[in-house]
Amino acid sequence: MPYTEMIWCKAFYFQIINNIQNEYISVMKQIELLPTFSLSQLVYGVWRWDEKTQSEKEISKLFDSCLSLGIDSFDHADIYNDYANEAFFGRLLKENPSKRHQIKIITKCGIQLLSQKKPLTKVKHYDYSKDHITSSVEQSLTNLNTDYIDLLLLHRPSPLLNADVVAQTLSSLVLSGKVKHIGVSNFTPAQFQLLQSRLDIPLITNQIELNFNQLQPLIDGSIDFLYERKIKPMIWSPLGGGSIFEHGKVALNKQFQLLGAKYQVGADVLSLAWLLKHPAQLIPVIGTVKTERIISAVKACSIDLELQEWFQLYEAAMGNEVP
Repeated sequence: MPYTEMIWCKAFYFQIINNIQNEYISVMKQIELLPTFSLSQLVYGVWRWDEKTQSEKEISKLFDSCLSLGIDSFDHADIYNDYANEAFFGRLLKENPSKRHQIKIITKCGIQLLSQKKPLTKVKHYDYSKDHITSSVEQSLTNLNTDYIDLLLLHRPSPLLNADVVAQTLSSLVLSGKVKHIGVSNFTPAQFQLLQSRLDIPLITNQIELNFNQLQPLIDGSIDFLYERKIKPMIWSPLGGGSIFEHGKVALNKQFQLLGAKYQVGADVLSLAWLLKHPAQLIPVIGTVKTERIISAVKACSIDLELQEWFQLYEAAMGNEVP
């Protein structure tokens, strides 16, 4: 192939890719958590990143793909990949500082894991002391190469959480500007209410697990509690870590096949579309490390399942009819 023709073909290919991405961006909504703060309809979670198996070039490609598709919100935790992934992400921002203002960074604190990096930790536990929350935030700011965190979440509730101390600490961090907004993760409605009762600023989300293998939040009032208060839940593990696609789930796989043929998408996209149908405006956190899977996931934002289709999937996941 002549060189000029090869250049033309390459340009044409990238134009096609850009057109596809622009189409997806047009369907990617921003979900308002506050009048002054929103997250993209899908959030990208970094917990699967591993610098031992992925190069910075590969991670940079994932990062850029998210931005080009309208995903501008990135979910972290201090503990991910043995306390390494915040710094991995921070190196990307150091090389591309202008992108910091294009994105929203979410991170979490509170869990203490057994690790060679934590020689004084003898048992997995939760630490919500003033010193630990403050030092965790300072370390995350350093790791992420930023001077503020858009949204800080308490990673899991602790039986020993002192609501007054935690509320005072979180309020101080927001007042300092180091943290812009606060929320929780895996809290029950009662635990959420307890902490909120001590705060003058709002907890703006609760990140909880919800998927076809974990339907309890739809049944036990967890989603209803947040919906009543107009708090938009973030959803971790929306695909159940892939377990919802196992061969043993005959009824669910049958519905995936039927609806997949109609909408021309895979089970992963249908699973996300099922979550996005909920009026509480659930915000799934996706964690794939494959660019094509990110592109595929965004298709869910343009699929509006019919009412009975939603219940067909729900019934198949439950294994019985609704009461």
